[in-house]
Amino acid sequence: MKTTIVIFEDNTNLRQALSAMLNAVPEFEVIQSYPNCVDADIHVLSQQPNIVLMDIDMPEVNGIEGVKLIKESSPATPIVMLTVFEDDEKIFQAIQAGADGYLLKSSIGNQLIEAIKDTMSGGASISPGIAMKVLNAFRKKTEKQNFGLSKRETEVLEQLVAGQSYKLIAANSFVSIDTVRSHIKNIYTKLQVNSATEAVAKALKYRIVEMD
Repeated sequence: MKTTIVIFEDNTNLRQALSAMLNAVPEFEVIQSYPNCVDADIHVLSQQPNIVLMDIDMPEVNGIEGVKLIKESSPATPIVMLTVFEDDEKIFQAIQAGADGYLLKSSIGNQLIEAIKDTMSGGASISPGIAMKVLNAFRKKTEKQNFGLSKRETEVLEQLVAGQSYKLIAANSFVSIDTVRSHIKNIYTKLQVNSATEAVAKALKYRIVEMD
């Protein structure tokens, strides 16, 4: 069964390029694309895609409002934001709205294919540059905390913050992907979060993970 995708992107050329690239992947199918988030909740409810790719800056109804609309009506639908590097404040607004991943448009390519696969398996698709933006926003605002994470759980979280896929974390840690998933489930419980992006944001906010 194919992973079905809906795209919200106002740049016509990029929207078409994304559709062509993803449709070339045998297990993916772009079932629809839109230039803005007008009626985004209705579109997603009617089409029930497995995942949504969303630009932040769009006319009429932007991506942040789009995330809110979709999450209210289809909370289980994962949404990966496609952003430009300068979108600091908007990135945080998207986090608060419930987006499940964040990729820089400059990194779109094979990374997007892996990001979709990771997000579908519960991973966090976060470009390292965006993680640094989150870190800089939280720096000096909160005291460092550990939340009772074990050494191995902290190591897994560090790699999650660095934007590593489950597959890479497993390879780097010399464990199976199922073991990585087990660690991440424990991390979610200890941090009291429900998604990988929330875990990354909390890890940076409370300096569980230090980044240079």
